[in-house]
Amino acid sequence: MINTYITRRFSLLVATAALMAVSLIFTACGKEPDAYGTFEVYKEKWEKKEFDEMYSMLSNKTKETISEKDFIERYSNIYKGIDGENISITVDSSNDSKDSKEDTIKIPFSISMDTLAGNIKIPKYEVTLIKEKVDKKKQWSIVWNEKMIFPDMEPDDKVKAQSFYAKRGELYDRNGKGLAINAPIITLGIHPSKFNNANIKEMTKILDIQAEFIENKLNANNNPEFFVPIVDIAPSEEARISEVMKLEGVLQQKKDGRIYPGGEAFGSLIGNIGPVTAEDLEKLKGKGYNSASVIGKRGLEQTYEEKLKGENGGIIYISKQKDGKEINKIEIAKKEVKHGESIKLAIDFDLQKKIYQEMNREPGAAAAVNPKNGEVLAMVSSPSFDSNVFTTYTTESQKVAWKNSLETEFTNRFKNVYSPGSTFKLITAAIGLNKGIIKPEEAINIQGSEWQPDTSWGEYKITRMVDPGRSVNLKDAFVYSDNIYFGKAALNVGKDDFTKEVTKFGLGEQLPISYPITKSQVANGDSIKSDVLLADSGFGQGEILMSPLHIALVYSSVVNDGNIMSPTLESVNENNPSKVWKENLISKENTKVLIDGLTAVVENTSGTGHSAKIDGVSLAGKTGTAELKKSYDDKDAEQVGWFVSMNTDNPKIAVSMVMENVKDRGGSHYVVPKVRNIMEYYLVQNKQN
Repeated sequence: MINTYITRRFSLLVATAALMAVSLIFTACGKEPDAYGTFEVYKEKWEKKEFDEMYSMLSNKTKETISEKDFIERYSNIYKGIDGENISITVDSSNDSKDSKEDTIKIPFSISMDTLAGNIKIPKYEVTLIKEKVDKKKQWSIVWNEKMIFPDMEPDDKVKAQSFYAKRGELYDRNGKGLAINAPIITLGIHPSKFNNANIKEMTKILDIQAEFIENKLNANNNPEFFVPIVDIAPSEEARISEVMKLEGVLQQKKDGRIYPGGEAFGSLIGNIGPVTAEDLEKLKGKGYNSASVIGKRGLEQTYEEKLKGENGGIIYISKQKDGKEINKIEIAKKEVKHGESIKLAIDFDLQKKIYQEMNREPGAAAAVNPKNGEVLAMVSSPSFDSNVFTTYTTESQKVAWKNSLETEFTNRFKNVYSPGSTFKLITAAIGLNKGIIKPEEAINIQGSEWQPDTSWGEYKITRMVDPGRSVNLKDAFVYSDNIYFGKAALNVGKDDFTKEVTKFGLGEQLPISYPITKSQVANGDSIKSDVLLADSGFGQGEILMSPLHIALVYSSVVNDGNIMSPTLESVNENNPSKVWKENLISKENTKVLIDGLTAVVENTSGTGHSAKIDGVSLAGKTGTAELKKSYDDKDAEQVGWFVSMNTDNPKIAVSMVMENVKDRGGSHYVVPKVRNIMEYYLVQNKQN
């Protein structure tokens, strides 16, 4: 029993000692911070703009000179006015007063922050801390005055800032026509005291907007003499502006805006700008954007955002005051404005409009290039949208039209890839010629309109549209667009070699152009899986996918000594020289053979592209109809129709166009006349102009 008592008492003593040790540890850890520790806390609050917390750390005497409300407002207003963000405070580590035993200590430090005048760094700060009693305990407090805002400030001084806004760069076509320009737009509004609300109905009819939209704007205004803006409108809307201005109390004002002279034909290509979003600001932190910024939202406005946006500038200064008047200025920081870069594109304004007109707002896409230097002359998606509606306003009729069309206007088709159909036969022919598997004059005996190598293919057979009733050579195969001829050629090359040779034409690669075009492909995986798929690939079916621009570039190689130029949206000049993307794809001897075959497609009366013939113009080309089958026996598959054409004498242009939903409209023959009209316009009419 004695032993038990001793053991229990010993345990109690140990436990008590342990508790005392823990208590001592916590007491030590809870020790009031020294001057540097105090300023470290203050610094962190400052960097986070926690001005109320900063105020709580000020000395008693300081608090007698400025109220918490005034302190918070002073910092908040100044930092808001100068766009002060990303504040970073650095204590001077070389200070030798760290070990001072005095009740007053001075700590030098510097501040850097992002502002409307750029990133600024101010090295001359000094903070005084004093040890004083607060709630019966001694602690370090901050002695504050205006020099803690900026070192040269005095109590009566004001911090002033002025922004210099960068002008957004403009986009022009190759001939200097504006595609995205800065120009005045008109704000239509109401002078409430002079406007009869009974005219709201008439105003909604003219402007094609809802009455509620106007009513809400008027109800939000408290002063009947204030101008109430209703809509921004392009100056080109002359009839609408004239009509609405007849209503008493309707006024107009001009303001800077963004105008897109090309309208709907350019919507998908040029895109539009719009107000920056919170998500944009987060993603682009530190890149000069603020809540009032605009940013490229689509198309080239987005692609060239970095060049177009420029850099805002500004000045921040201390205004020295006496009796409420400025007597002197002390500049804190200044950044000159850098206006955005204007860009001259290779795009031809009138050609783009002509192509869009020919496509008649039906779904499809087209691209036109200069074969010799890679300049992209046009990239069209149909249907498209008018970019101006995003910098002015959208009518109710337009909203309904977009809704009914499921907003297909915003599907950018020229960046997409399609099954190329028979337009791909050029690549198969080039590969066969390069490897010696195709001999141009050799006639292949193909009988009937269906073919398969053996019964291992089951029920599947390659079919051709025309059986000429005789053996066919390469030129014949082009003229009649013979699927069997090119399917057999691909089989003779073999899966591995065919895939390898096709990739030399850039399939599987990102096109070297600033606009994000979807990559073309040879097959869904890394390789062609079967002989059936190989044969189908030989005439552009299977799993091959290509963009209109890529096909136009491939065809341009035939009239450019077998070289594909690197495509460029900007005009070729000394700062943007033309470059070869794929060199010596086809030998010069074989390019002549291919030109001969593709010319026959247009010139020969039996050629699938004969309706593209233009008297006095040497054209080569190739049709293509691709079935979008879900299975080999899919009888209801939709079709896309292609036609690619280029002039062969002094080559200036190669155009490729794909139209969707052509199954019951003649397949590729629906597309040929459209491209013919484009070529005639560019090579004949345009020349005369």
